[in-house]
Amino acid sequence: MVVAEQQRAETPFEPLLQFEMEMGAFLSDWHHCDHLSTFMARMISHNRTDPVRHSNFFSSALNELLEVSFRGGSSDGSIGCAIYRHEATERVKLTFPCPPGQRQFYQEAVSKTRRGNAYARYLDAISTDFAPSREAVLLDLAINFDAEIHLEENDPPTITLVVDLPLEGIVS
Repeated sequence: MVVAEQQRAETPFEPLLQFEMEMGAFLSDWHHCDHLSTFMARMISHNRTDPVRHSNFFSSALNELLEVSFRGGSSDGSIGCAIYRHEATERVKLTFPCPPGQRQFYQEAVSKTRRGNAYARYLDAISTDFAPSREAVLLDLAINFDAEIHLEENDPPTITLVVDLPLEGIVS
């Protein structure tokens, strides 16, 4: 695991796009998740092999991540999202306020995406939950988008979800 984290840190990701928004404004309307993900996907997909396909995949993945922050976020502070690229992989860094009682949840949820039983946990979550939980969303990204997910623990009250999405290689 340490080797994978070292390789991730050494990989030269180039910045593409970023936004920052007051969390109170972001939380004021659920549709911000869809609007932001659609806009950002269109902006970064223009030079991909199949721009429409790439935009659809990226928009779906980013929308899910934004909804994770929407469901678990605090209205204090701001949300920031930066998109980077290295070859066939997009990296999303999503930073948002995290109430102290939820830090442990994110640590555990992210670690579960790397365990051997992630697929079984994902199937169980989607078959029993009425609405997808934040954990199920992270598992979905790992299973269906082949995403590598890790957590950067900033100084409280924020955390950063880092999600590497190899979208060019996904077979639909």
